[in-house]
Amino acid sequence: MSYAIEINKLEKSFDSKKVISDMSIAVKSGEIIGFLGPSGAGKTTTIKVLIGQLKQDAGIARILNQDSSNLNNDIYKQIGIVTDNSGLYENLSAYDNLLVFSRILRTDKQLISVLLERVGLGEDAKKRVKNFSKGMKQRLVLARAMLNNPRVLFLDEPTSGLDPATTKEIHKLMLEMKQNGTTFFLTTHNMIEASKLCDRIALFNEGKILDIGTLEELKQRHYIDRRIEISLNTGQTQYFDLGPTSSEKIADLLAKDEIATMHSLEPSLETIFLKLTGRGLE
Repeated sequence: MSYAIEINKLEKSFDSKKVISDMSIAVKSGEIIGFLGPSGAGKTTTIKVLIGQLKQDAGIARILNQDSSNLNNDIYKQIGIVTDNSGLYENLSAYDNLLVFSRILRTDKQLISVLLERVGLGEDAKKRVKNFSKGMKQRLVLARAMLNNPRVLFLDEPTSGLDPATTKEIHKLMLEMKQNGTTFFLTTHNMIEASKLCDRIALFNEGKILDIGTLEELKQRHYIDRRIEISLNTGQTQYFDLGPTSSEKIADLLAKDEIATMHSLEPSLETIFLKLTGRGLE
């Protein structure tokens, strides 16, 4: 099988601090992989190694079947990158910023207005970027990264600080691109975003992948305290362990129409991450 992204036993340190430790993962074309972890966990460093901005100390990193330490222009034309420090031309308008890159990438300039509308900057197209807020700049960088309809798109906390309406529109756009075959490498500390978008989620902390799988796989693996919470019509709450004895009691409550709500107590991503690391995602 051909993978869009391949990492095998990757290592990276700064001075004596190990930032990436024995990381291995393979990402299929058209997959959204989410790296869920707190700030400083090594997520951004992983992206920089993959796109060739940093060289690893050991291991292999490949993107579109090419070694990340030796990427050529053909590969760069097929990827998009959204990071917190992606450069913009401050004295140019939003439209002209995208026009510059459209000419470089030789894309249809009619796409510029479409993308600006999709990221909520349609009315600000002619405004100079130096007058933009941080969130507006972030949206413009995202639009720029989508200009060339990339095969692989790296998103480093892409919706951090954005309003819910814009975030929803960006999520919709990402899913449309996924349907057209774009692979996403998404880093986030937002468990709701990861749950909504990602085909698989890598729980990441201190340079290590602690666990990886679909949302349901992660929940099932860490659903140790297998219990059900039942709220009765009286307002009372009762808890039952999963098993034959409990099923008889629950069936009796159902027969008597005494149950108001019932749900399993499977863990959230936040709970799983806290269990694995002893710390939260912020």
